[in-house]
Amino acid sequence: MTAARSPKLSPPPAPPRSRDAATEGPRLGLRERKKIKTREAIRTATYTLVGEQGYDTTTIEQIAERAEVSPSTVFRYFPTKEDIVLTDEHDPFLAAELRARPADEPWPESVRAVLRRAIAVGVDGDPEVSRLRTRLMAEVPAVRSRMTESMSVTSRLLCDALAERTGRDAGSLEVRAWSMSLVGALLETLLYWAENGHRDDLADLVDRTLDVLEHGLGTVRA
Repeated sequence: MTAARSPKLSPPPAPPRSRDAATEGPRLGLRERKKIKTREAIRTATYTLVGEQGYDTTTIEQIAERAEVSPSTVFRYFPTKEDIVLTDEHDPFLAAELRARPADEPWPESVRAVLRRAIAVGVDGDPEVSRLRTRLMAEVPAVRSRMTESMSVTSRLLCDALAERTGRDAGSLEVRAWSMSLVGALLETLLYWAENGHRDDLADLVDRTLDVLEHGLGTVRA
């Protein structure tokens, strides 16, 4: 695998179901619904073009033309091409779901339950798009690099939610270390899933990952 090679991926058979719509909760106003529709159109155009001609060959101008918007509109919603692939509503969704779990539930169980829910909504709901996105993460250096850059933002969101659940300071070393460990471990889980041809059940892989984080490597069978 080299940086110069742009993977050509099979486009999804149908436009992807918006993750924004899947997690929006109460009905939104007309303006917000239009924003969601525009984001969805840009994502759909990107996935289709990448499937047709590869990631590196696909330009913002082509995406804008296919989505019937201007290039400036694409950049207004997504600062980079990589963000189109990576950005969704999962991070705030995970934090909100974690806060909504029963107060007396052990927080490792809460994390596990929330991630199962996220997989059901974001992965099982759009299996073809999920496979395409994770293949790009595994095969395109620019996408993987951008994903790594965004880890700290995701970790900070989880810090606040975990601090509320555990009664600790969100800025404490323990909360920051565990949050970043979780984010990094989940990224590696997605890469492992993609690198192995998406043969495994992602929910099972996430359970294995959480077992390692919760109990340590020594308790897991080789």
